[in-house]
Amino acid sequence: MASTRRARILRHLNALIGERHHETSAPTLLKAAGYLQAEWNRCGWTTKRESVRVDGHAVPNVLAARHPPGRNLDRRLAPLLVGAHYDTVAGSPGADDNASGLVVLLEVAERLKDIALSRPVWLVAFCFEEQGLHGSVAFAARLKAERRSLTGAIILECVGYASDEQGSQHTPAALPIPVPKTGNFLGLVGNEASSAFLASVGRCMRQSAPSLPLVPLTIPGKGEALPDVRRSDHAALWDHGFPAVMLTDTANFRNPHYHRPTDELDTLNLDFLEQVIDAVTGTVGLLVGQGLHE
Repeated sequence: MASTRRARILRHLNALIGERHHETSAPTLLKAAGYLQAEWNRCGWTTKRESVRVDGHAVPNVLAARHPPGRNLDRRLAPLLVGAHYDTVAGSPGADDNASGLVVLLEVAERLKDIALSRPVWLVAFCFEEQGLHGSVAFAARLKAERRSLTGAIILECVGYASDEQGSQHTPAALPIPVPKTGNFLGLVGNEASSAFLASVGRCMRQSAPSLPLVPLTIPGKGEALPDVRRSDHAALWDHGFPAVMLTDTANFRNPHYHRPTDELDTLNLDFLEQVIDAVTGTVGLLVGQGLHE
């Protein structure tokens, strides 16, 4: 079973890794969107696309959903959202940033496809994250306009790079907590309004993957004083009043390949990534259902 999972993860990574940018590699970007949607459809999730237009370029957010039986239209049940961006900066194949996060979304769909849900689960692959969070801003603005609520959002941002070397981890300026010097942990970042959701996610992740080191951080307001903690799609959700937590390997504060042409498959720590997958799929299962599909 473990070898089957690893083979599936590698299949996803090989399909997704490659520059995915709306100007320099639009066909590859749209191919990634198609791959995500096809895989979610294969797992029996209901999918759709929502086009986002930036500077004359139209790229979709890709959504997948599962609902409790017979309650597809029941808006009284606030969904749990799990999201990640699928674009890259120009010139980078984006293995850690952010094919690693996309693989977690695909594994959530695979492993949870048969569990009974207590509330809806939405999976969202956001576009234009690297160009100012336009995809998640559009998504959050639509939810706000429709007066929708969320149980919470788990946003995956670079979750595949880890190192056991002392001194491999660096710390953003003005971070209010001490951070280990060894880059083998996963950061969990929430704002004050998301503190209860952050605590719940942390408890579930420790239960689901007890050997994965976690470093949680609650920041004041919406992170205005710490811009380094606002560099992903959770910030758009915070700004629109939704509870959200970012999961991160800390990107450039650990990974020397961040936003570079060397962000390739062979730089990822697949054991670490599998622990993150176990933690997230287990957390979603604990929050919205019973049992995990192997």
